[in-house]
Amino acid sequence: MSGHRITASGLGKNYGKVQALIDVNLDVEPGEFLVLLGPSGSGKSTLVRALAGVEHLDTGLLQIAARTVDDTSVHVAPERRDLGMVFQDYALWPHMSVAQNVAFALRRRRIPRSEVRTRTAEALETVGLVEYAARYPSELSGGQQQRVALARAIVAKPGLLLFDEPLSNLDADLRERLRLEIATATRACGATAVYITHDQSEAFALADRIGVLDNGRLVQLDQPEMLYRHPATPFVARFTGRAGELPGTVLESAGGHATIKIGNSTQRTRTIGQLSPGQRINTIIRPDAAALTSTTEEGTLPGVVTDVAYRGRGYEHAITTEAGTLTGVHSPTRHERGSRIGLRLSVDGCHAHSSSDNCDDRDEMNVTTVRSESEARALVHER
Repeated sequence: MSGHRITASGLGKNYGKVQALIDVNLDVEPGEFLVLLGPSGSGKSTLVRALAGVEHLDTGLLQIAARTVDDTSVHVAPERRDLGMVFQDYALWPHMSVAQNVAFALRRRRIPRSEVRTRTAEALETVGLVEYAARYPSELSGGQQQRVALARAIVAKPGLLLFDEPLSNLDADLRERLRLEIATATRACGATAVYITHDQSEAFALADRIGVLDNGRLVQLDQPEMLYRHPATPFVARFTGRAGELPGTVLESAGGHATIKIGNSTQRTRTIGQLSPGQRINTIIRPDAAALTSTTEEGTLPGVVTDVAYRGRGYEHAITTEAGTLTGVHSPTRHERGSRIGLRLSVDGCHAHSSSDNCDDRDEMNVTTVRSESEARALVHER
């Protein structure tokens, strides 16, 4: 089975005066796993509901498998779009057994009973629930119910699978295991997948490409590594992992890099947008961009340890500098509170932008943060 191509041009959706989607353009390859990432209210749920046919777009053209499913004159019903959907709340029929819930998608397509039984058993085998076929949803754990929902989505072998934050109701350990199962099952069936989440680590682990939405706009669409190394906007940089943001002044800027002054320290950074000498800026610093060192080392930013926590792989420190505080600064050794320390900042992990840019944090501090480029790369290749 091959997945469907998705082509979207100029998508817009309004709820009264609220613009939920603004001029969204997408081109998703057949079989690609796309993750839509953003905080609450960014428009990701509206976009997935539009793909599903639950929402009718106000503007734009949406095509699935080269067929127009939504524009100003056409709206194809969800059941005619050849897609499966996995919901956050499972959406299982409580009066039906596990097997009946999974088979329901096939019976609606008037498939012979013998084939329904075979394909239902195959889907339950894929998610490891064959022995639970006769049970009812109320007799299952949350993780098992979500596996049933996944089996129901893939049993009809649709060309498109949509995931509406399916792991958000589960505990951390179960989320990790089901995340891998979702990636494996989806790629095994060959379907195109669109998955929405506000959790960056989940996005980096699953995605071939990540689309970041901000206030209804798709502000960047790229491979996970490129998204982390080259954020298109300050919002993208903040949302995909930061230790802190320090103010400073541009000394010189050229070729996507700048020399800046932070406090009494001179640093080299990447730039977001055009910067000019003398301009006031803020520098977003990735957690892995700051290394602890001696205060006497040239080019370091001096600071004081204000907090320290053991994280298994080492220690994470909060460091207060004359310009501000950085958190989550890793070191294999512990530095006690009150210790004077130096921070050596790497060029590639620092992103300077105009201080006049929007600094609205919204929900990005309430999500799991990807702490380093190496972690991002590991999550990308985990699948």
